[in-house]
Amino acid sequence: MANLEKTESTGTTETTEKAAPQGAAEKAAPAALRSEDFGIDTTARTTGEAIRDYVKNLRNGELGALPALAGLFALFILFWLLDSLLPQGSGGTFISLGNLANLLQQGAGPTIIAMGLVFVLLIGEIDLAAGTASGVTAAVMALHLVRDGNLLGSLGYTVFGLFALIIIVAIVLALVVRIWAAAAFSVLALLLLLIGFPPNAWLEMLFAITVGIVLGTITGYLVAKVGMPSFVVTLALFIAWQGVLLQFIGEGGTLGLRDPVLFAVANGNLPTLGSWILFVIAAGGYAAVLLNRQRSRRKLGLVAQPTGLVLLKVGAVVVLGAIATVLLTVNRSPGSIIISGVPYVVPIVLVLLVIGTYVLDRTRFGRHVYAVGGNREAARRAGIDVVRIRAAVFIIAAAMAAIGAIVYSSKVGSVSPTAGGGNTLLFAVGAAVIGGTSLFGGRGRLSNAVIGGAVLATVQNGLGLLKQPSAVVFIVTGLVLLLAAGVDVASRRRSATATR
Repeated sequence: MANLEKTESTGTTETTEKAAPQGAAEKAAPAALRSEDFGIDTTARTTGEAIRDYVKNLRNGELGALPALAGLFALFILFWLLDSLLPQGSGGTFISLGNLANLLQQGAGPTIIAMGLVFVLLIGEIDLAAGTASGVTAAVMALHLVRDGNLLGSLGYTVFGLFALIIIVAIVLALVVRIWAAAAFSVLALLLLLIGFPPNAWLEMLFAITVGIVLGTITGYLVAKVGMPSFVVTLALFIAWQGVLLQFIGEGGTLGLRDPVLFAVANGNLPTLGSWILFVIAAGGYAAVLLNRQRSRRKLGLVAQPTGLVLLKVGAVVVLGAIATVLLTVNRSPGSIIISGVPYVVPIVLVLLVIGTYVLDRTRFGRHVYAVGGNREAARRAGIDVVRIRAAVFIIAAAMAAIGAIVYSSKVGSVSPTAGGGNTLLFAVGAAVIGGTSLFGGRGRLSNAVIGGAVLATVQNGLGLLKQPSAVVFIVTGLVLLLAAGVDVASRRRSATATR
């Protein structure tokens, strides 16, 4: 190691080397690295410091899901008071156990679709076709079930052949963009279509999901590989899939879902023992993840949340989960039939939330999604396969839309030509944005969709109990979405100002 000294001599600058003691230099260099380059990673924080940092982030525009959570709490209080006090209210039904369980079941379908749309929004794109794509998957599922597995007889040779051709095209497109899982599921969709299978609820749901992946592959290829704007592509496909849906069901037609398994997806409940097992698994898993993450970061010498703050989070989740489980395991039926237990949609949403959060937070794919959403060109120069990532998020969104279609079709007990259109798509997009996912890409989490879905379900349910017309519901929902978009823009401006 050497220190360079400059000495001036007769108008010229001479550079000489002055050797430093070797041992001192070796000690000085790591010390400099620790204090200047990595000091922030090795600083232990107290609970007070962590709270001050959080408040500082809020002031800098990093609001996350806080506005949505505050809004959800305010809406609960507002509708509880209005429903109890106003003459047109139901006398307190809003806060009843039956209505709270109904809230979970009503909002689950659009919420699951919104969770898929989060992936698309994270890269700064939009998927307007997710709604009618979900309707197509629901129609395929219902049509196959109602017609005893005879899709050929129901669709006719021409439509059946075109359907098979679309699947084959999707297989080829998936291979072109090298998304092997999408190609495999598309092959499975083709096999289920051509070979046929007797009516079976589990196979019907699998068929619907594979068809969703087929539709998502087409969307992803057109946006990512061809380079067409996502707004134009998905708007065109929104209209096209609506036509396919009408072709499958017919104008004015309705396909009933009378299978007990399909009906139970959105209307059934876990037994009391199963509800408590779910609580133990969910709360215990959350505690294990947080504590293990803290232990790992401390072991590596990285910044970790204070133990007190971690325990506070775990305690809050355990208490709230226990209260919810106790309430949901109480009989909420006013009649002689006993209705109790956590609705099936709760573990379905939880499983999707855990898997999706793990993918985004703990995998290379998730890091690449955030990178593409933050700066596409920088991600490309860093060696990320941007085309593959952009195509993949549309496939994930379509698969989640198919799962959402299964849930909302189960809730209403039928599939109509309007399935997935209009309100379903708008509420799904709204749920993702209201929950805190940015429309500009690069910022958001899957939990944002769940929180936003709860907000929209609360608005619709509360206004419905107050006997408000659809016009009021749409106006209020639109204003809530507009407010969420405004908060997103304001927080980004604040964040940009704070980093200058």
